[in-house]
Amino acid sequence: MSTIDHDKIVKSVPQKGFFGHPKGLYTLFFTEFWERFSYYGMRALLIYYMYTEVTKGGLGFDQTTANSIMSVYGALVYMSGIIGGWLADRVFGSSSTVFYGGVFIMLGHVILALPSGATALFISMGLIIIGTGLLKPNVSNIVGDLYSKTDPRRDSGFSIFYMGINMGGFIAPLIVGTLGQKVNFHLGFSLAAVGMLVGLITFVITKKPNLGLAGTYVTNPLSATERKNFKIFGTLITIVLAVFAVIGIQTGALTINLFTWFVSALGVLIPIVYFIVMYFSKKTSPVEQSRVLAYIPLFLAAVMFWAIQEQGSNILATYADQRTNLNFLGMTLASSWFQSLNPIFIVLLSPVFAWLWIRLGKKQPSTPIKFSLGLLFAGLSFIIMIIPAYMSGPNTLVSPLWLVLSFFLVVIGELCLSPVGLSATTKLAPAAFSAQTMSLWFLSNAMAQAINAQVVKLFDKVPETVYFGIIGLLAIVLCGVMLLLTPVIKKAMKGIH
Repeated sequence: MSTIDHDKIVKSVPQKGFFGHPKGLYTLFFTEFWERFSYYGMRALLIYYMYTEVTKGGLGFDQTTANSIMSVYGALVYMSGIIGGWLADRVFGSSSTVFYGGVFIMLGHVILALPSGATALFISMGLIIIGTGLLKPNVSNIVGDLYSKTDPRRDSGFSIFYMGINMGGFIAPLIVGTLGQKVNFHLGFSLAAVGMLVGLITFVITKKPNLGLAGTYVTNPLSATERKNFKIFGTLITIVLAVFAVIGIQTGALTINLFTWFVSALGVLIPIVYFIVMYFSKKTSPVEQSRVLAYIPLFLAAVMFWAIQEQGSNILATYADQRTNLNFLGMTLASSWFQSLNPIFIVLLSPVFAWLWIRLGKKQPSTPIKFSLGLLFAGLSFIIMIIPAYMSGPNTLVSPLWLVLSFFLVVIGELCLSPVGLSATTKLAPAAFSAQTMSLWFLSNAMAQAINAQVVKLFDKVPETVYFGIIGLLAIVLCGVMLLLTPVIKKAMKGIH
């Protein structure tokens, strides 16, 4: 399809069949459910696997290095969405790109399941980074294809889709985490691979009857010359990067610390370049340029939010393991179980928020206001972690309820910001950069984690009260800035609410 007829795409999708939403939402819901099961199951174990002693089945990294690697890994996972968005827009279309991504992810988990030490870890990370970049932005982009631009079910649909993501994320730490911590790390990782296989099977079997034309088109296809150049330069770049990596590792020049700084710089620079290219492209109309400008403060607010939320998998995970009393109400908790708090709260609260947005209809808060609320609750989730340090001191095990409350607050913020951000991205995206703009949304997370790769190094160097207090206060201040800018942002959105 060289000219995209969005109405034709919407008409090709059965518009009823999944809780009053298009039938294709079922396919995407369960595809992402199993992909997130595999990813969050692996992630629930990864920090502990890295810093657990070798004699106990881990890799024996120091904790500061493990925390930085977790942030760099997360940054690269979301940064790779650029590749996935570009390939979908220019070469394969979203649907095919999703499938290829699932295959890479599954292979990555299979390799991580092998007891081959740090080498297997980094190879696995590379495959999962590529696979997630191919799959994640494009699944969300296909969700946008299921609805017309003015369909009032749109935000609600994204909230339901978001619930599917988090149902997988809730179950995974309880099953994969328990198996990995109580029995064997690699056995837990193997279960993550099985989860991705189930997701792939679900997508392949149900996509044709449920998705219609959604995700099948290429919005800005390469010409024959561009396709030839893409193959040549893509191959050369891959070879050069591989050679530099091998030489750097063999000579010791490529250290983890150097690589961390490189990814941090990349995570900040890439979004800036992306905004510049999109704004000045000849394929971006004046109205679309205005919407791109409106998107920038939303993007920066998302970066601040994710900088807090993503520390749940490293800083708060370490806090759960070492600063929390895991004997609670006669039970012995596993530290990996705390990774289920974020998704279970989202599963429980997503229907409430989906209902609330439909109930309010046109009276619901504007997108900038929702983002401001997201920042407020994110900030409070860190501010609240100051209290146990003051009450119990820095060396006493604290009640697990403090972590429960922190995760609860950040989830309220997430439901105000994240599904709304997905929806706003599909509405504000320039037509020629449809899938790539969704990749840009995920770059907000990449940028946050790239910054976190340096920030988390401070956790062991400053008091907890200072660490949590400064970051939490910064989010609340940015919330106030967003509220002040709301009228300007709404005007620049050109009719998009």
